[in-house]
Amino acid sequence: MPLHVLPAPAPALRTVHMALGSPTAVRANHTPALRSVQGPLSPESPLPVHVLDRIAPSESGPATRLTGWRFLLRGGERYVAAAETVLTPDGWTFSHFFEGPYLHSTEQALRQAESMKTRFQPRLLSVPELYMLTLWLHGDITADASSGTPLPADILVPLAPAPPGIAAHRPQRVADLLPVMTLRLAPAPLLGTPA
Repeated sequence: MPLHVLPAPAPALRTVHMALGSPTAVRANHTPALRSVQGPLSPESPLPVHVLDRIAPSESGPATRLTGWRFLLRGGERYVAAAETVLTPDGWTFSHFFEGPYLHSTEQALRQAESMKTRFQPRLLSVPELYMLTLWLHGDITADASSGTPLPADILVPLAPAPPGIAAHRPQRVADLLPVMTLRLAPAPLLGTPA
């Protein structure tokens, strides 16, 4: 089933177009792919980026907050880089261009999600405590992209590179993956002390 991709805020998209049109912005970034592309670049597949502030289970569930929107940049037949915008007190602003493993991993995870039988709203969920990024497939396709928390039945697809002990590109329900993530954060017992 197709994903229910929400449109990005118009000001966020506008800042990406302005950055793409600025030779200074393109050259100033350490993104060789942008400088080598022949022809126009188009921002596609907008994804709201949420940060998981608290992994540990609580009565209210995991705490997340919207920090930006990420756009995959198509150059010809493939994605060559990504652009990220952030929300500031003055509104949406361009943050940076980048390339690397998360770009191709995001593309692969989106293809995986497209082949699922259930409709989802795709988002990105960053887990700074684990240096981890996931494709968050939110079950409430009518939800506002700026809010929400991962529901137990939502799906998380860890992007590569994933932290040790967590398989990249293996879709898992939030209810199943969050306990694993919590264990990854637990301090290891000292040798010689009872567990």
